[in-house]
Amino acid sequence: MTAPDGSAASRLARTAWLAVALLWPVAMLNYLDRQMLASMKFSVMADIPSVGTDGNWGLMLGQFKWVYAFLSPLGGYVADRFGRRATIAGSLFAWSAVTLLTGSATTFRELMWARTLMGVSEAFYIPAALALIADMHSERTRSRAVGVHQTAIYVGMMAGGFGGYVADAPSLGWRFAFHAAGAVGVLYALPLAVALGRVERAAAAHARAPDVHGPAGREATERIRPFRAVRELLGSPPFLLLVACFTLPALAGWIVRDWMPAILKQQFNLGQGVAGVSATLYLTIAMLVGVAIGGVLADRWSRVTHRGRAYTGALGILLLVPALFGVGNAGTLAVAIAFLALFGLGWGLFDCNNMPILCQIARPGLRATGYGIMNLVSISCGGLADWAFGRMRDAGWPLNASFAAFAAMALVAVGLMLWVARLVPRPPREVPISP
Repeated sequence: MTAPDGSAASRLARTAWLAVALLWPVAMLNYLDRQMLASMKFSVMADIPSVGTDGNWGLMLGQFKWVYAFLSPLGGYVADRFGRRATIAGSLFAWSAVTLLTGSATTFRELMWARTLMGVSEAFYIPAALALIADMHSERTRSRAVGVHQTAIYVGMMAGGFGGYVADAPSLGWRFAFHAAGAVGVLYALPLAVALGRVERAAAAHARAPDVHGPAGREATERIRPFRAVRELLGSPPFLLLVACFTLPALAGWIVRDWMPAILKQQFNLGQGVAGVSATLYLTIAMLVGVAIGGVLADRWSRVTHRGRAYTGALGILLLVPALFGVGNAGTLAVAIAFLALFGLGWGLFDCNNMPILCQIARPGLRATGYGIMNLVSISCGGLADWAFGRMRDAGWPLNASFAAFAAMALVAVGLMLWVARLVPRPPREVPISP
């Protein structure tokens, strides 16, 4: 393949970043719609008494994750086989419709069904979106592009943290928040599908980097059957190690996202709104800083050594260890927030490099499927962690012991990521598409 000339490369670079811009609000809604429930826990449980216990609440949070995890490989395979655009737009429309329905739930059973359907509909988005971004961007900008997309997730988390204020407002309430967020997503789905179609056509009209998922890539993907794709991925030792690295820190990540508003409220006698913001605002700001640093650091480090992205990920996981110990032993709200910020910084360094590392291990036609498998293992284990943590809270387990266990798991993940770094193959020469 001949290298694109300067003007074609510049147009392709702009098209690649336009794809990120179009997906940014989708990623924000993806996490807003799932996160705001955690900050509204007390309002929802007061309005729906049949929820009953923290164990049931944890079971409901876990139900979303188990369904989401189980279907993630299917969502990734659909995106690899049939196209990213339709998968992304269809997922957005479906989960937004479910978000609307969630605002009308009146029983614990209805909430469980709503979270189940949310898991089904959201499972198709992240693998498809990250694969599309990875397809469009070269090694020179891939971590930064994924990092920009991840900032939308963090903004969604942060906006969800303000849900407690909406839930407490007499003129609004938790149901209004779900109805409003769902309506926005439903209305954006069709324009998004049209715009992404134009992006795909614009990319096809210009010279491409060798690994961009163009027509030839789609033809190769269509010949890959589901079991063959899974067998190829599971037969790769670096991929299996990456799955473990992706899973162990995520257990703590889910607990921090799903339980910290309730923990801070109870530990420091805060209002629901203050607790939700305290648990998410500073954490999210630190995550935004982390992805900004991690994206630039990894892209530059990868020019020095092909192991640079894995090294950046290992550094991020390492920061989670003292952060978890600190959160578990914090005696004041200020100390808890400081360690949550350290957690966010480390998480950002780690989070923006998982798909780029996967791109070094799996060929383009298997990227979404591979990320789907990573989600399957990570999020299903996260669902178990949510359920188990709820049972621990009901049984009165000390907070510091629980967080120490998660810190130990993160420390193991550091070693595994360094092992991944040793196994990452040297890349073939790639034609850059952006300066």
